[in-house]
Amino acid sequence: MKKTGIILLAGMLLSACLQAQVRFSLCNDLGLQRSFKKDQRFWAGGHTLQGNFHFSKSNTVYAWISYYSEGKFSNQLTATAKLNTTVPAQINFTNSALMRFKQISIGWKKYFRGDFETESKLHLYGYAGFGIILGRVINTYSVSLDSVQYNIPVKSGKANFSRLTADFGMGTEWSIGSEIFLYSEIRAWVPTSSYPSKYLFVNQDAPLVGMLNFGLRILF
Repeated sequence: MKKTGIILLAGMLLSACLQAQVRFSLCNDLGLQRSFKKDQRFWAGGHTLQGNFHFSKSNTVYAWISYYSEGKFSNQLTATAKLNTTVPAQINFTNSALMRFKQISIGWKKYFRGDFETESKLHLYGYAGFGIILGRVINTYSVSLDSVQYNIPVKSGKANFSRLTADFGMGTEWSIGSEIFLYSEIRAWVPTSSYPSKYLFVNQDAPLVGMLNFGLRILF
């Protein structure tokens, strides 16, 4: 149902653009990403390519694709024996994880001060949309564990996962001439789905990430 809602929203936004006199901007930026969820905290760097469809002075439809480098974190975990006769009854170990995200988002951008084309002032805006995270995780144990004999909180190896998100952000931009704008943004991806993955130690309301991005917008 959530995926269907995103598709319907995309169709409505596209329809609004087609019915208006639309100008287009291409945005390109670099960003620093922070994962805030407890037991899944890390830093990563990334890149976003974004298209803006301006159908009025203050209203814009955006669509972007983002991808980030691997973030590193570790968890201190315990494997417990499945049978009372197994010795030792439990094994403490460290799971070292590498995690990276790609994300696709579409939504609405609103200028609160200024607009998408005026070159003589500072512009302020906010936006909200829906997206999907395409994630990858690689888990490595500090010791060798037998999953036949022990209950292990998280599986080792590599796996992909996905999450639907609600995306929010605020930004500021200013003209540097020739219809080129320099901008900075803060963004947040809030998970709206929690498909369980045996490769993720934290599944509920995760990942929860924020970004600080700097880039250029070129108006065509």
